[in-house]
Amino acid sequence: MILKRRDKPGFWTRMRELVSPRKGFTRGMEYFGKRMKRLPDSPHRIALGFACGVFASFSPLFGLHFFVAAGCAWLVRGNVLASLFGTVMGNPVSFPFISAASLSVGRWMLGRAGDDSGFDAVRESFSEAFRSIRGAIGNRFGYDDGAVGGLATFFHEVFLPYLIGGVSLGLLCALAFYFPLVPLARAWQNRRRRKLEGARWRGRGGEGGNV
Repeated sequence: MILKRRDKPGFWTRMRELVSPRKGFTRGMEYFGKRMKRLPDSPHRIALGFACGVFASFSPLFGLHFFVAAGCAWLVRGNVLASLFGTVMGNPVSFPFISAASLSVGRWMLGRAGDDSGFDAVRESFSEAFRSIRGAIGNRFGYDDGAVGGLATFFHEVFLPYLIGGVSLGLLCALAFYFPLVPLARAWQNRRRRKLEGARWRGRGGEGGNV
């Protein structure tokens, strides 16, 4: 085809463009909508997969949300590709709210509601944890009490409450997306099916008119 793109982007490039598009989020959301409408699966599996991606966005495993989403979708037999699309809910705009809410809820559930749960505190805590990991790796031939102690504090004060709060909020948000997406995906598929049938009917009519 003359207008076909020569340098077709790979799968991960398309996923990165979906989450952080070079031409802005409006273009990314248009691409997201078109791909969601064309997923070849049942409405239940599409909605379930997308819900898994939403759930994964509340995980403290930053950088691994694609894998968490795909794993959850595989376990519950949802659409894996839809789950990757669902991780778009975790983006630079929403992460400050997701992280602060997850940590606040987790600390409240653990009886630590008085601790600082703002996004800046969360970001600094994760940065400190990565510095502790680098320190532990750098002292692999010895024992770095500071690095090990820092990681233990991080796990107890930040990671664990974030995980508990994230699982709770993630499940609620996943359900909030699943139920309206089932009829929406069904409507997308029915509309697309009618368009394809109309195109085939016009094609047959055109052929008949030329005979």
